[in-house]
Amino acid sequence: MSDGTRHPDTLAVIGGGRMGEAIVGGLLESGTLHAEKIVVAEPSEARRADLTAEYGVRCVASGVEALPASMVILAVKPQVIDSVVADIADELAESLVVSIAAGVTCLRLEGLLPLGTPLVRVMPNTPALVGAGMSVVSGGSSATAEQVELVRMIFGALGKVIVLDERHQDAAMAISGAGPAYFAIVIDALARAGVRQGLPRDIAQTLAVQTMYGTARLIDEGDLHPEALVDGVTSPGGTTIAAVEALESRAVRSAFAEAVAAAVHRAKELGS
Repeated sequence: MSDGTRHPDTLAVIGGGRMGEAIVGGLLESGTLHAEKIVVAEPSEARRADLTAEYGVRCVASGVEALPASMVILAVKPQVIDSVVADIADELAESLVVSIAAGVTCLRLEGLLPLGTPLVRVMPNTPALVGAGMSVVSGGSSATAEQVELVRMIFGALGKVIVLDERHQDAAMAISGAGPAYFAIVIDALARAGVRQGLPRDIAQTLAVQTMYGTARLIDEGDLHPEALVDGVTSPGGTTIAAVEALESRAVRSAFAEAVAAAVHRAKELGS
């Protein structure tokens, strides 16, 4: 594969789980790659059948069968990535390798790969399933700027992408990678609170989901600081300030800070 930022000639996705599927679906939907250029390695026969039926991509049972490929995305969990890489390392010398395993450093993976193999680390998140993902990209020691840009382009088919120095990956993961769980908890909590106040569950959830979606767009597209938005909807002696004070009394900000710190700590454990 050339160091240029053209599309990869062939793409092997090792792992056909939710993120592997999101990557395949996003690339096909955006027209970035065609199905005949993609192969997915997935041990589950039923899962292989589903992916082939849905996307028309070739699916195989093992990583070795999927190779060689000009780009290889390791879409497997950090607990198994060492064994997965060990099985296919001999086939990767001519590939650009991309890992989406949380917490697993480029240095650790480079020790398992043929010397000089270009490696790029990426942390995507599950909203990639609907084209609204947030991916963080970091190049390894042998990856060129052009190769990092190619990976940025590939994951751009799934939503927004930022390129960061790898030292920031765990902190970014704790916000965007784990963040969908935080926000889902908030939505569920709001919906349950609405039910407690007499709203039907479906109505309460619609109100919570659309309000979170609209608020995110307002902050993003309006280039607003979140506190400015809080101030903008909080009138003296009104309902919103009463609600905000109730949240502050329960140390909501501290709870999120602790959640992010816990995720970072666990990522470092998984990567060690």
